Amino acid sequence: MDNVERDVMDFDVVIVGAGPSGLAAACRLMQQANDAEQELTVCVVEKGSEVGAHILSGAVFEPRALNELFPDWQERGAPLNTPAIRDDVYLLKDADKAQKLPNALVPKSMHNTGGDLTRYVISAGNLCRWLAEQAEALGVEIFPGFAAQEAIVEDGAVRGILIGDMGVAADGSPKEGHMPGMELRAKYTLFAEGARGHIGKRLIEDFSLDAGRDPQHYGIGLKELWDVPADKHEPGVVLHGSGWPLDNNAHGGWFLYHAENQQVVVGLIMDLSYQNPWLSPFDEFQRMKHHPVLSQYLEGGKRVAYGARAITKGGFNCLPKMTFPGGLLIGCDAGTLNFAKIKGLHTAMKSGMVAAESVFEAIKNGDEGAQELTSFSDKWEASWAYQELKESASFGPAIHKYGTVGGGAYNFANQLLGNKLPNLHDTTTDHGALKPADECEKIDYPKPDGKLSFDKPSSVFLSNTNHEENQPCHLRLDDPDLPIRDNLPKYAEPAQRYCPVGVYEVVEDDQGEPRFQINFQNCIHCKTCDIKDPAQNITWVAPEGGGGPNYPNM
Repeated sequence: MDNVERDVMDFDVVIVGAGPSGLAAACRLMQQANDAEQELTVCVVEKGSEVGAHILSGAVFEPRALNELFPDWQERGAPLNTPAIRDDVYLLKDADKAQKLPNALVPKSMHNTGGDLTRYVISAGNLCRWLAEQAEALGVEIFPGFAAQEAIVEDGAVRGILIGDMGVAADGSPKEGHMPGMELRAKYTLFAEGARGHIGKRLIEDFSLDAGRDPQHYGIGLKELWDVPADKHEPGVVLHGSGWPLDNNAHGGWFLYHAENQQVVVGLIMDLSYQNPWLSPFDEFQRMKHHPVLSQYLEGGKRVAYGARAITKGGFNCLPKMTFPGGLLIGCDAGTLNFAKIKGLHTAMKSGMVAAESVFEAIKNGDEGAQELTSFSDKWEASWAYQELKESASFGPAIHKYGTVGGGAYNFANQLLGNKLPNLHDTTTDHGALKPADECEKIDYPKPDGKLSFDKPSSVFLSNTNHEENQPCHLRLDDPDLPIRDNLPKYAEPAQRYCPVGVYEVVEDDQGEPRFQINFQNCIHCKTCDIKDPAQNITWVAPEGGGGPNYPNM
């Protein structure tokens, strides 16, 4: 810890991140406290300018956890207004042709209609805004615009968090209005930062939480929101697909959901285990929209929002130990997403609810904190969310091993056989999968037409991203010379292409020599650079609170 004098606030529980897992945990904590008529102080800190500002998901939502948390959610006005009414799954063969898969050949985990549980096309950001209203009504304090910078660790236990300073200049000096960050101390701290949380990443390393697990795997999800003509809009229709434009060494799939208010959401999830450093997920997404299966819904419409973020998709085999003295990792900070369903909101919420029950039980019994909540592990492993992840443990590794089609066939057979096939593993890291540029085919992407496909500058504009320019760069290079010295000759510096908003550029200096430029103001906090850099030279840390994207309805 530094020697700056900081204000200190004490709580029973501090939660880092106002996403589905963090807010579900906050609500469940206060429900129990209110039922037991026990005083409990719970604080949620959120780095976005408001709750929901940084939330990005497809999303077709399975309300299983919500039904448990708020059985009366309909009366409370939860923003679940568009039930899924039809599932279509396509294999795109080339730029024009596609094969629609018969329903019988689609893995049951991908079905969004039928059964006894209605699923909904929703805005995950709006769900979080609603959950925050419920949490505050229960007595939770929520602080948006405050970025947790590091965990307070004392005597081997987490004792809370340190909020980042406000008003620091790029050179590290204090600006006018400088405010040192507060210490928020707690008996227990729950880390719900989302995929590749920067504090969670350090906790996993410091407490060896991933010992004996497969390395975590990630995807990048890119999404756009479109206003479309009324005659092309069918609320509740859900389309998924794979194939073109991705080749056999780049796995991924697309989605197009008909939401409410005459809007559709369209997106691409690209596995970050891809091999070709010339590949650009953003440009793959842009050209994908020209396929007739997708363009038929978008033509004549208007793109109104854009965003991207990493997805923790390794699943069961990569799930770290979630407990450590003084705290818990929950939701996508741990990796609770079920990639077989392409859904993570319901499992994230359930992990937060189980965490809340373990924490409240300990505090109710007089626990003063800083213990390791081993009871959580038992409760979590007994939950339906854990069982769901266990059943789909091979889903991602099968696709990595056999490709999208072959892996899909393996998973279909495995589900038919009641998960009796061997549990597959993938122990190659995503950044380690990248091949040298001279071993791969260079990709020439078509120019965007400004109607269906667009460039990065106009896209980042639609994400409403803003950062105070005169602040320290939050994208830290361990070795500032490495990008030009090593990554450029070997990998053609892939950061120029894997970043979905053009943060990284190789430009010429006054002498005509290449220079690595970081436009951190463009950063939408997707964390792809932290994951995919082949040298693991880039570390993403939280910028000043309130910076980043401001997503509407995403």
